[in-house]
Amino acid sequence: MKNFFLITNKAKDPEGKYTGRIAEYLHSHGASVFCMEDGRPEKAEEMKIPEKMECAIVLGGDGTLLKAARDMMDSDIPLLGVNLGTLGYLAEVEIVNIEKALERLLCGEYMREERMMLSGMVCHDEKEETLNYALNDIVISRCGSLQILQFDIYVNGKFLNSYSADGMIVATPTGSTGYNMSAGGPIVEPGASLLLLTPICPHTLNTRSIILSPEDEVTIKIPEGREKAIQTVEANFDGTHKITLKTGDKVVIKKASKTTGILKLNTESFLEILHKKMSD
Repeated sequence: MKNFFLITNKAKDPEGKYTGRIAEYLHSHGASVFCMEDGRPEKAEEMKIPEKMECAIVLGGDGTLLKAARDMMDSDIPLLGVNLGTLGYLAEVEIVNIEKALERLLCGEYMREERMMLSGMVCHDEKEETLNYALNDIVISRCGSLQILQFDIYVNGKFLNSYSADGMIVATPTGSTGYNMSAGGPIVEPGASLLLLTPICPHTLNTRSIILSPEDEVTIKIPEGREKAIQTVEANFDGTHKITLKTGDKVVIKKASKTTGILKLNTESFLEILHKKMSD
């Protein structure tokens, strides 16, 4: 591997100290490096990727890597996350170990994992309007005052249940250690292929997460609220893209046809890494 694309979260490396350190190391070992000059673009179409890039090194944290995954999903270039934040599950390389990690990349000592993604079609008044993608999760939650929200859930077109909750999460195995975990959902090995449906603070004693097949299609409809009030909620894709929904709208969520390639340098198992993260 000799051609690298560097994506940096400017807020976490404002002076380019770590970006420059990585670029200098790669250059000194005969590799070519392209650094994004303006940090992360707001729109995927603004992500200009040079030809022959073999790896994207993403500096920041899990949020930075999630944004890069959505922006680069059409490129088939695998990502390696370098953690400049606090707790990171996706960004496995800590900056203190960056030279060793880069050496392994240059020598080809890595594994590529394909991670499942979600596609979410937002429909306003039964009209398909916006298709977006997520590596971690799609979250439907309130965007106004504190109030209990109502959701109607369908799986493969069949009614499953109505929920009264603060929100709903549809997560991938990769996203199981994110908001899903915080909401009490199960932790899943990231290489698995399935959908997790988890309510956020459900207003009932018997509501739990539901694990669905990767072939299933989940539809979340926004019905009328209490006393036939119009509900206004927000569909959030990986925490980076938001779409407002109202009563009568819906989101149709299923496994995306594309995956995200994640490079793994760590020989520790997922359970070993999880144990360390949970012990911190």
